[in-house]
Amino acid sequence: MKVRGAVLREMGLPAPYAESRPLEVADLELAPPGPGELLVRVGAAGLCHSDLSVIDGSRPRVMPMVLGHEAAGEVVEVGAGTEGFAEGDHVVMCFVPSCGACEPCRAARPALCDPGAVANGAGSLLSGDRRWSHDGDAVMHHHLGVSAFADHVVVSARSAVQVDRSLPFDVAALFGCAVLTGVGAVVNSASVRVGERVAIFGLGGVGLAALLGARAAGAVDIVAVDVVPEKLELARELGADHTVLAGDSAVEDVRLATGGGAEKVIETVGSEKVLAQAYAATRRGGTTVTVGLPHPSRQLEIPAVTLVAEERTLRGSYLGSCVPALDIPRYIDLYLAGRLPVDRLLTHRISLDEVNEGFDRLASGEAVRQAIVF
Repeated sequence: MKVRGAVLREMGLPAPYAESRPLEVADLELAPPGPGELLVRVGAAGLCHSDLSVIDGSRPRVMPMVLGHEAAGEVVEVGAGTEGFAEGDHVVMCFVPSCGACEPCRAARPALCDPGAVANGAGSLLSGDRRWSHDGDAVMHHHLGVSAFADHVVVSARSAVQVDRSLPFDVAALFGCAVLTGVGAVVNSASVRVGERVAIFGLGGVGLAALLGARAAGAVDIVAVDVVPEKLELARELGADHTVLAGDSAVEDVRLATGGGAEKVIETVGSEKVLAQAYAATRRGGTTVTVGLPHPSRQLEIPAVTLVAEERTLRGSYLGSCVPALDIPRYIDLYLAGRLPVDRLLTHRISLDEVNEGFDRLASGEAVRQAIVF
């Protein structure tokens, strides 16, 4: 079938993207879903820093690629042998397809699915196949098994979670990455408990979702850190007890606000320097969790002795250490109950043709979460 989608052919084109136009909105051919796959009409897709990292080249991927990985939509066709889904189902798509059979999946760690990692690295669906074509291109790649910047997509059923049909698509899309990653980092990876002090470095969609998750978990003295004053103001509105303008004094300011450092610190920026600050702002015996994705060549420097002498924990969190089929419905229930107001993260709703301008806003810090609404 013919669909419209945003194709990235070359990484590293210079900003402003409104001028260099790294994403080409084109008419594409989409093959039907194979066994275990779904054809989904995309209702909305979010613009995420992980997409921007592919555009600017700091997160290398195979090219050309139909970009985007955070989305929600409606199932319009079900591939052969696909159980648990029907036409008309509303789904949120996840950026790691989990096979359910490998060792990490059996250990309830689907973010580390071995076949899913291979497929994502290759730019294919979980089956190893690709469904995109355009003007005779031999290969058009999928982004993280989703390729959300298109009005229709084919995904593995292992990339989709059925959700409440009453949820607007632009809000539902957030649960596929920003909420899953941010809230999951707080609840699953950091195991924030009632009364603990929490600091969050970076207030994009993931960071502000982490803030909401920390508040819902009963944290106190929540400190929000960012370089953009407007984001600090939004953080205060969403429940931050203290805000810190990022800079050389950020560690001292966080430690002052928390009486010596936070028990749990979440870093979402994707900078090894910010991660080192987040680690330094963590109190003795505390846990630092990072969800950011620095360039693969970057190295982290921390005082190694503190891991033992201060019983510190430093851990990564991918996909929020979540089991999407369980956690997405739980987080949606919290949203519907008014305890996780993630709709406040949506600062812009745009069309597909505005996608390059949207990434300029994301790169400058003007936007928190933008949704392409189809």
